[in-house]
Amino acid sequence: MTKSADVVIVGGGILGLATAYELARRKFGKIVILEKELFLGAGATSKCAGGIRAQFTTRVNIEMSMLSEKILANFEDEVGYHALFDQVGYMFLLSDENELAEFSKAVELQRSLGLPVQLIEPSEINKIAPEVRTDDIIKATFCKNDGLADPSDLIQGYATGARRLAVEISVETEVTGIKTSGGKIAGVMTNNGEIATPLVVNAAGPQAKLIGDMVGIKIPVEPIRRQIVTTGALDFIPATFPMVVDVKAGLYFHKESPGLLLGWADKSVQPSFDISVDPEYTDTILMKALERVPRLETAEVSKAWAGLYETTPDHHAIIGYAEEIDGLFLVTGFSGHGLMHAPAAGIVTAEILTGKNPSIDISPLLPRRFAKGSVHEETNVI
Repeated sequence: MTKSADVVIVGGGILGLATAYELARRKFGKIVILEKELFLGAGATSKCAGGIRAQFTTRVNIEMSMLSEKILANFEDEVGYHALFDQVGYMFLLSDENELAEFSKAVELQRSLGLPVQLIEPSEINKIAPEVRTDDIIKATFCKNDGLADPSDLIQGYATGARRLAVEISVETEVTGIKTSGGKIAGVMTNNGEIATPLVVNAAGPQAKLIGDMVGIKIPVEPIRRQIVTTGALDFIPATFPMVVDVKAGLYFHKESPGLLLGWADKSVQPSFDISVDPEYTDTILMKALERVPRLETAEVSKAWAGLYETTPDHHAIIGYAEEIDGLFLVTGFSGHGLMHAPAAGIVTAEILTGKNPSIDISPLLPRRFAKGSVHEETNVI
């Protein structure tokens, strides 16, 4: 392992890799990624559902998604690696007037930023998503630019691109401490030795606050467990089936191989690093899915797993320099949106670290917003 670097990126998930790749493209210098697990993306990235959407309620999240979708739609040209981005769309099912009012306001903002999102009638839903029960639905939103990505493809794509540009990637290398001197970052200590560096990028996902603890900084990111279930083969799911979100139930589902992937956010789950599968949580997902897609009654469960959201109080990411110490940059707290925002996050982080103005106004994502009380909550969180 190298003894010094211009930047050490902590975390070999999608955010760390995208950041490394974009820095390397800009010839930043010696870049090192440290991943504590055996393989890249082994943490939150490998457990995610793969949804990519721009249907958010805040300008910064919409713009982050739109930039990411542009990159993903041209990923092979941009990064030099083929990666699946299946633009089958995202549909949000709305079942009462309050939901309709909130989503209508969001649609207005989304359209003003150039997103081709529609409000559709219940009669149109089954043309896009067969077998979804619609008798209690009053409207739905749908955006054809949204869709599904393969996390493994994106991890391998960014890793391949980064290595091609001489980024050093070390797996099974856990950060055990961060050295400081005179209020500045001086180096990183690991189980495999020390690396002298003036700059650390904290892209450690759900573990980001543990990295902050090493330098006495409180990073408001909590690990929250979420579970996913996949079914066996279903003959009524076409290749064009989109991501569908039942807003009232909190259920989401999309095509996965020959069946469906099902997920739900249990808001009663308390912060922890526990990723064991709770059978009751799984049963709740299945019951909610049966209510929305009755034909799932004959489906078989294929797999079930749990992963962690890296959640902030306002459900927005944190991107920017920590104010308490020089040389610590945060790219974390994406609150379940890390995969979909990683391409944009990598770009704006690299722009800032190379002294450029970011392509997107990310002032709402700066770390200091929490101390100043200038937060604006993202409410469209699954």
